[in-house]
Amino acid sequence: MAGKPQAAGRTPGLKIKKGDTVLVTAGRDRGREGKVLATYPERQRVLVQGVNIVRKNTKVNYQGRRGAKEGGIVTQEAPIHVSNVQLIDPDSKKPARAGYRFEDGRKIRVSRPGGKDI
Repeated sequence: MAGKPQAAGRTPGLKIKKGDTVLVTAGRDRGREGKVLATYPERQRVLVQGVNIVRKNTKVNYQGRRGAKEGGIVTQEAPIHVSNVQLIDPDSKKPARAGYRFEDGRKIRVSRPGGKDI
């Protein structure tokens, strides 16, 4: 892998955060937009609302009212790799790369082409 070597045991950070609106650039859901529900930096994955929907079989492990058993097939979002999504700039509503700028010892996220704060 090219670039800076990572310290042993340290996971690289993500430039996409929870609450961002992203565009899916690859895979079955290419072209869809959604809000990031969760990020998993250690696995380099993000969970996007309404994207990568999978069907999951759930075991009958809860008895509801009057002994009714609940289980079956549920649909839910599955995480996708962060390289398959691109941040949407809140101002221009177009896909943009994210970068960082340091100001007074603080790290500020900016959109790459324009350099505006996100």
